[in-house]
Amino acid sequence: MKKIILPILFLLCFLAQNLRAQEFNFTVTVNTKQVSGTDQRVYESLQEAITNFMNNRIWTNIKFEEHERIEGTIVIVVKSKDGNNITGELNIGLRRPVYKSNYNTPLLNYIDNDFSINYIESQPLDFNENSFMSNLTSILAFYGYYSLGLYLDTFGLYGGDDMFHMCDMIMTQAQNATEAGWKAFDSYKNRYWLHDSYTNPTYRQLRQFMYEYHRLGLDIMGNGKVDDGRATMTKSLDYVKSMYNSKPNLYFIQILCDTKRDEWKNVYSMGPQQERTKAVNILRELDPTHAEEYEELLTAKPKF
Repeated sequence: MKKIILPILFLLCFLAQNLRAQEFNFTVTVNTKQVSGTDQRVYESLQEAITNFMNNRIWTNIKFEEHERIEGTIVIVVKSKDGNNITGELNIGLRRPVYKSNYNTPLLNYIDNDFSINYIESQPLDFNENSFMSNLTSILAFYGYYSLGLYLDTFGLYGGDDMFHMCDMIMTQAQNATEAGWKAFDSYKNRYWLHDSYTNPTYRQLRQFMYEYHRLGLDIMGNGKVDDGRATMTKSLDYVKSMYNSKPNLYFIQILCDTKRDEWKNVYSMGPQQERTKAVNILRELDPTHAEEYEELLTAKPKF
C-alpha cells in the first residue's frame, strides 16, 4: 500500500506546485480585414498560438493566483501576406486593478508598426532568452517581460528591474535580426526606444512616477482616501514634467499621454480648484495637442 500512496502523494505535490496560475490573461485577436479572401486557417492558428504563448507560459518565479492574472489585449492587424511572411501592426494594451475597487487602470496602450514575422500554420513557438529563435517569439517575449516590468514598477519602486533586464537580453539577441524594430537607427519610434526611453537610468523619474501615481495615488483613492490619493497623483506628475522639460520629445512620455489621457480627464474632473489647475497646467504642457480637452476640466462637472 505504501508503495502506491507515496508516488500519488508525490504527484499531488508536483501538481500543486505547477497548477498555479500563469501571469497573464491576454485576449488575442488577429484582424485580417485588410487581406480578405486569403485562407483564414493560418490566422486562426496564429491567434491560438499567440494566446497560448502569452497565457500558458510561466514568465517569473512570482506566484500569481488566478484572480491576480494581469489583464491585457493584443490585436494583430495583418496588412499583407507573402508566402509565410506576415506584416502588419501589433497593438498591445495592459491593465492593472486598483486596490479595493472594480476599476482597472491602463498601464500601456502601444502600437508597434514593425510587426513582421514568418509563420507556418500550427508551427510551435519556441523561445530562448539566450538566442534569437524567431522574430515572432522575440517580439512576444519582449512585450511579455516589458508588461511585467511596468506592472511590477507600480507596486514597488523599480520593482520591474529583473523583467527589464530580460528585455535587454532579448534586444541584444535581436540586434542581428533583419527585421525592423530592434535597433536605435531603425526609427525613433520602435521597440528599442519604447524600452530605452523608460528604463534608461537618465529617465529614472518616470519609473518613480509610475510607482507613486499608482501605488501611493490610485490605490489610496481605491482605499477610500480620495483626496489624499489624488493629491499624491498630482505631485507625481512633477516627475514627468521634469523629464519633459529636459527632453520634450522623449518617446515614453508620448506613450504615457496616449495611455493615461482619458484617466487623467476623469481624475481631474473633480477635486480642489487649485489642484486641478496645477494638474491641467502640467498636462497641457505634456500633451499639447489635447490642451483644450484639459482646459475643459477647470469647469467640468464631476464624472464619478
